[in-house]
Amino acid sequence: MLVKTYAGAVQGVDAQTLTIEVNSGGQPVAGKKFYHLVGLPDNAVREGFQRIESAITNIGLRMPRARTIVNLAPADIRKEGSAYDLPIALGILAASKQIPDTTIEQYLIMGELALDGSLRPIQGALPIAIQARKEGFKGVILPISNAREAAIVDKINVYGVKDLKEAVGFCNGSLSIDPTFVETRDEFFHNLQQYEVDFSDVKGQENIKRALEIAAAGGHNVILIGPPGAGKTMLARRLPTILPPLNLHEALETTKIHSVAGTLPHGSALIAQRPFRSPHHTISDVALVGGGSNPSPGEISLAHNGVLFLDELPEFKRTVLEVMRQPMEERRVTISRARISVDYPASFMLIASMNPCPCGYHNHPDKNCVCGPGVVQRYLNKVSGPLLDRIDIHVEVTPVNFDELASFKRPDTHSRDIAKRVITARSRQQSRFTELDGIFCNAHMPPRMVRVVCQINRARQTLIKRAMEKLKLSARAYDRILKVARTAADLDDSDNINIAHLAEAIHFRSLDRENWAS
Repeated sequence: MLVKTYAGAVQGVDAQTLTIEVNSGGQPVAGKKFYHLVGLPDNAVREGFQRIESAITNIGLRMPRARTIVNLAPADIRKEGSAYDLPIALGILAASKQIPDTTIEQYLIMGELALDGSLRPIQGALPIAIQARKEGFKGVILPISNAREAAIVDKINVYGVKDLKEAVGFCNGSLSIDPTFVETRDEFFHNLQQYEVDFSDVKGQENIKRALEIAAAGGHNVILIGPPGAGKTMLARRLPTILPPLNLHEALETTKIHSVAGTLPHGSALIAQRPFRSPHHTISDVALVGGGSNPSPGEISLAHNGVLFLDELPEFKRTVLEVMRQPMEERRVTISRARISVDYPASFMLIASMNPCPCGYHNHPDKNCVCGPGVVQRYLNKVSGPLLDRIDIHVEVTPVNFDELASFKRPDTHSRDIAKRVITARSRQQSRFTELDGIFCNAHMPPRMVRVVCQINRARQTLIKRAMEKLKLSARAYDRILKVARTAADLDDSDNINIAHLAEAIHFRSLDRENWAS
């Protein structure tokens, strides 16, 4: 008897419907196997027969002792992972007439079986549910731990089952299961901006807080340079708390990526906070940008719509840092293989931190640097010029003095107050770029647009000229200064860039100064 069930295969951040054809009947050929699996499966799919047989036996049903062929169509797409166990198992039971075949054809089914028949969670439940709705399926049958994740997709029923026995009972009509329901907007607004950290936790460092406020308002990348213990990591971890809250579209887009990567917290439905990713400096280039034999999102995609923090930037392998350059410009990354090419979004804010030298105390107000001649410059040269060219704000972090550190007075600078100013500045930018596709903030402006949006008069041109000559700023600093000054003006609700805005932007170009490392 021939039976069809349906499953989903994730490619990139989207899913594709697969047809699982099970034909069972007839005597097996002497000396040959009972079961045959075709359709370009990998080893994890092939090994599923052992899991399926054990699971079926342990719930009191029988594995057919007839020649059984399972075809995963379309056959030219490689099938990977263990999530096809449940649809194959139900197809085998229907083909052997142990459950009706009319019910299972109405649902898209996914799940990994344990030997006792229980179901383990899968990756990509959200894009699979979206695809099921697009294809017009009656519902989705998934492991119960994935039910809330898939249920944020409206207009389709999501049934969470804990084991194969429940799935069989649902399919033969002996068990009624209520569909999982998630009120997406309530879930979104309930968890919105729920952070455990706040800028009020940071003593002193008002200049750095101002730099991060400008960065958040304009979407600018930042590098913090300072000695150990100055608070670079503490400040970086609080950057998401002052960014504008995710809108519902961004939240769904972010959740899809984390669903595909399998990094959603257990039982969660929707990511409502901007991601903060902080990979260790030993990370490989594939882990950072994504890829592998079975392409999966990397850290830059997991940071989409959020913040990517690279601590101790010069300690990262140069090849790892260089592969970020193109995604930083295009805000997406394309992974190409011989048979497949997938796109992952990668629109993130980069915040990096580094010591000024190997010993950490170059330009320290109280401690002497013990690095030899030329060592500081060689250390800084580990970070390439083209990468620094994509970082708008360079700011030096100095240690907090003892009086400020020991003070019991709570700082007045709260994240919610900074965030209000950032949201207002972003609103001005959205109005400015409303007719331009793919540009949402000042940091995204191409060079030709900088000349239009960041126009300054002759006196202000003279200021930049003198600053570049006196501080020996490089030519690449010019556009960056104008962009950051435009953001500072937006924070002040000013239509024009004035002297104070330019002076502040020039101040935030430390590494462009010719003699900074001497």
